[in-house]
Amino acid sequence: MPNATSSPPSTDHILAGVALMLGFCVTAPLLDVAAKLASDTVPVGQITAARFMVQCVLMAPVVWVMGLSLRIPRALWLALAFRAVLLFISTFCFIAAIRVMPLADALAIVFVAPFIVLLVGKFYFDEDVGPRRVGAALVGFVGVLFVIQPSFAAFGAVALFPLGTAVGFAFYILVTRGLSRRVHPVTLQFHTGLIASVLCVPVMVLARGTGSELLDPVWPEGIVWSWLFAVGFFATVSHMMMTYALSLAPSATLAPLQYLELPVATLLGYLVFGDFPNALTLTGIAIIIGAGLYMIHRERITARQLMTERAAPPI
Repeated sequence: MPNATSSPPSTDHILAGVALMLGFCVTAPLLDVAAKLASDTVPVGQITAARFMVQCVLMAPVVWVMGLSLRIPRALWLALAFRAVLLFISTFCFIAAIRVMPLADALAIVFVAPFIVLLVGKFYFDEDVGPRRVGAALVGFVGVLFVIQPSFAAFGAVALFPLGTAVGFAFYILVTRGLSRRVHPVTLQFHTGLIASVLCVPVMVLARGTGSELLDPVWPEGIVWSWLFAVGFFATVSHMMMTYALSLAPSATLAPLQYLELPVATLLGYLVFGDFPNALTLTGIAIIIGAGLYMIHRERITARQLMTERAAPPI
């Protein structure tokens, strides 16, 4: 991987990073499509378990081929476990939402996560965040309300599940920031899948025979096995694409591309399930994207100002 601290990334690295991020925007919604298809006959908890078990199985040979060590410093295990729990919760909430909600509606609400990260960074970690970015975050929340309102009217409290995903994923990002500096991303992915799988097993055992639509496991039949494998496969591929994209190109370059995931999810939702957002939801999606892009724009300006100040000769 290029070392961004020693030299700026080359044009080839940036183009590769952009290509990988575009790949993420295409493959991540395929995970959602597979999960929604599986949810017709398989409980949410079992789909969530499949997502992590397949990830663990797929990452094991990658770790071996790359000659990476699976040893993790004891001091990092608590953070690693917390990261896995957060991803488990956010995944469960999202699959529970798209079980009844259109993909685009649920995903648009999840895109409030960057705003949560920004606000937590400012008010909890005392990061330097200006009033314009805080304002953009608040506008983004207004956009989420536009999406939630018709969804809540149509689907009830399940429309709030994507908010659980957004909160869980926001804190997942914050924990990952610290771990990514000390653990190789492939090793990190493997252990996340392993820990989350271990968490899923007792939940399914305890839920067996309860009749819970969300947790009581069933024996999949026919093509459903393919959907369950696809959930884990596309989750693994998309997350690794994003991880390596961020290692090759500046996050300021890649961040705006993430919003392409929304139109891809909208298109797939329409083609596969016949779902299309209504006017109020589309308005909310536009507000969220606009606020997110403005926030990224302000972060770029702030970053350039900091670089200028550091490069200025001492007086």
